[in-house]
Amino acid sequence: MIIDLRSDTLTRPTPGMKEAMFSASIGDDVFGEDPTVNALEEKAAGLFGKEAALFCPSGTMTNQIAIRLHTRIQTEVICHKNSHVYLYEGGGIMSNSLASVKLLEGDLGKIIADQVQAAINPDDVHAPETTLVSLENTMNKGGGSIYKLEEIKPIRKVCDAHGLKLHLDGARLFNALVETGERPADWGAQFDSISICLSKGLGCPVGSLLLGSKADIKRARKVRKVWGGGMRQAGFLAAAGIYALDHHVDRLKEDHLRARALGEMLSQQNYVSEVYPVATNIVIARLEGMAPEDWLKELSAKDIKAVKFGSDLVRFVTHLDFGDDQLEEFGRRISVL
Repeated sequence: MIIDLRSDTLTRPTPGMKEAMFSASIGDDVFGEDPTVNALEEKAAGLFGKEAALFCPSGTMTNQIAIRLHTRIQTEVICHKNSHVYLYEGGGIMSNSLASVKLLEGDLGKIIADQVQAAINPDDVHAPETTLVSLENTMNKGGGSIYKLEEIKPIRKVCDAHGLKLHLDGARLFNALVETGERPADWGAQFDSISICLSKGLGCPVGSLLLGSKADIKRARKVRKVWGGGMRQAGFLAAAGIYALDHHVDRLKEDHLRARALGEMLSQQNYVSEVYPVATNIVIARLEGMAPEDWLKELSAKDIKAVKFGSDLVRFVTHLDFGDDQLEEFGRRISVL
């Protein structure tokens, strides 16, 4: 048995999801004629109280489209230094939008309103114009840390006071919401745009959604087109998204419980000096006296897969295909390393 905890993108469609996909009604989405894509976009937009949504192949595309919408050449994006939009999207802020980035520090990957206020550039010929703040929830590099809605509202006020747009990389937003019990619509009210991923904890094979105003999504559709994101008969994939929103949200709590148990197992190993607080489905272990590469080789020899996440860090992610039997087996295998 291989225990693959490299990412929650590794899941396979469940039988129910496959049935929904194979029975989907389809059309040409580039012409706006795929009924299942349209239904998914309407469902997601309505859930978050937004006017419209756009189905895209990936969360990188939805994030980068949002940044393109909210910036211009010689403008600047404020985000945490460990943000996915900065670290893991191929330099897209620069190459796609010709924008600069101001990187902030923050506890477990989170920033606060006072930091945003201080980071806004003055009206000065020497500085790029600040136009956008981008947040991430949950925070991947923060070990799946969660923003609460009350932390977002002061940031929104700063953005409003300075005419800034506010974007949310919500790739794992549903992981946060099932923990806090907060309503998606309340989150939708705080942001100009939200990206949500369907192919992580929700278990879809492909796809993310960008949520926003009708005007922004109309512009986003043109950007998606020029970036090659038009997928024609995408209803087969959209059907998986509808199924996931109906059936796979509440069960995310199971992933979180297993992640906490996994974190406890790791913390008992003498070569693990620290485990980040486990808030959702991401577990980050800090090593002492062993390089991540060496530990990953030992894990691989036991048919356990994880990823290096820093000079002394290793990340594990629980997901739909990681059950209690695998959790117990994981504990047995690492106990003899």
